[in-house]
Amino acid sequence: MEHLQQGDILKIEKIKHPVLVASKDFFNTSGEIIGCPINVNSNPGPLHIWMSTENVEGYIQCEKLALLDLTIRGHKKIGRLPISEMMNVSDAIQGIFEYI
Repeated sequence: MEHLQQGDILKIEKIKHPVLVASKDFFNTSGEIIGCPINVNSNPGPLHIWMSTENVEGYIQCEKLALLDLTIRGHKKIGRLPISEMMNVSDAIQGIFEYI
């Protein structure tokens, strides 16, 4: 199985939108990832972060985190988010779980 890294952008079987791998590399070695959909038809906001790469553009929907088992779904890497932008996504996700 391909080793996936935080920041990879995937097209996953039976999922309409591309998915950003939000989970850390060590977690992804399990064959599962935690991902966020990337949707061009969304609105800007603190949990919707705009991104654009050569192959994919849209809003990363940070509130729609999902655990995805890639051992049972076909997938293909279609891009990668730069670390500087991944840090913004990570901050937004962390903000969902912070105390007051």
